[in-house]
Amino acid sequence: MTTDYQQAREALGMRLRELRMSAPDGRLTGTRLAQLLGWPQPKISKLENGKQTATPDDLRAWAEATGQPEACSELLARLRGFESHIRSWRRQLAAGHQPVQQTIAAEYERSAVVHGFESVTVPGILQTADYARHVFTRYAELQRSPRDTEAAVRARLKRQELLYNAHKRFEILIGETALRSLICPPPVLAAQLDRLAGLIGLDTVRLGIIPFAASLKIPPTGGYWIHDERLVMVEVWHAELWIDDADSIALYLRTWRTLRESAVFGTDAQNLINCARRELNGPY
Repeated sequence: MTTDYQQAREALGMRLRELRMSAPDGRLTGTRLAQLLGWPQPKISKLENGKQTATPDDLRAWAEATGQPEACSELLARLRGFESHIRSWRRQLAAGHQPVQQTIAAEYERSAVVHGFESVTVPGILQTADYARHVFTRYAELQRSPRDTEAAVRARLKRQELLYNAHKRFEILIGETALRSLICPPPVLAAQLDRLAGLIGLDTVRLGIIPFAASLKIPPTGGYWIHDERLVMVEVWHAELWIDDADSIALYLRTWRTLRESAVFGTDAQNLINCARRELNGPY
């Protein structure tokens, strides 16, 4: 099935072909354009057929080489229109995890109310440094991205200062699985659970936990974060999706509210955390 992203990339490719065919010097062949740009000819074909995503530099060079530099702004706007919504991890992590953390932090800065859900891991906004360190290390291994673990951890912890901002509110749901998933050594998870227990009762944070035994109206899937009902961020294996159309945001918010019906809060949530902590076999 063709995705919206692919359709947008193919539409951009058609526009690039139009510019090549309408070059002021007459019909410009793909081979000749490749020569002018110093590119391999297959790159021209891939871009025009929507098989490769152009970079901003590619688009600037294309507009210049086809003698239509005024088209550059339009091309860049098209690129922003679909790339800002589907952000591949390969591209985002090319410089490591720290820049990604800073981009996410900027959205948290803008938001007054954040609704979040994670099913199997502790959310980044609530992670301890050691827990975050293990998460970043494992994702760097998976994505084969640069190792800037310590810088990424510092950026993530910096974002957590927002938890104590009286003008913000965080409504967070996590699955009980997150309390028990050993994506880190047991001593690190134990400290992380202590951290979660200490956040219950914080004025700006309402933490709910969906127990294993809870009756569920819908099956939980991957995590997502809703910022002020203006933006939803969803992480999947190949990319981070930024969703900003009203209907989709409403759907994610309804999903969050439905999941909330299965969650426990306050003392009941604390009891679940304490139970998971005890089952880690003692103090660390």
